[in-house]
Amino acid sequence: EVQLVESGGGLVQAGGSLRLTCAASGSTFDDYAIGWFRQAPGKEREGVSCLLLNDGSTYYSDSVKGRFTISSNSDNDSKTVYLQMSSLTPEDTAVYYCAADGTVCPHDDMEFWGKGTLVNVSS
Repeated sequence: EVQLVESGGGLVQAGGSLRLTCAASGSTFDDYAIGWFRQAPGKEREGVSCLLLNDGSTYYSDSVKGRFTISSNSDNDSKTVYLQMSSLTPEDTAVYYCAADGTVCPHDDMEFWGKGTLVNVSS
């Protein structure tokens, strides 16, 4: 069974940094894309960043480009995908979700989703 578990969210002041972690298990994910999405109150979900695990290609939305970095490591049984977030602003406040898909990223119907972790950036 595929599971994605996010961690690392919390309260941070504007200008600060946080690193989110997505622990992915239940598959080798060798040919998957794993991405980070976020949804702020009253706003649509946004695809923030993606990593294609077979070739290392990355995607960043314009809103986070230059401030967020996606990376990964793996062991025999699981993969961990990180989202390093820097120069945070209150506009980054949202629930951040990890998602995985065997085709493309980002898109709204990703195959697997985590339950999310809250990032709250104070001004």
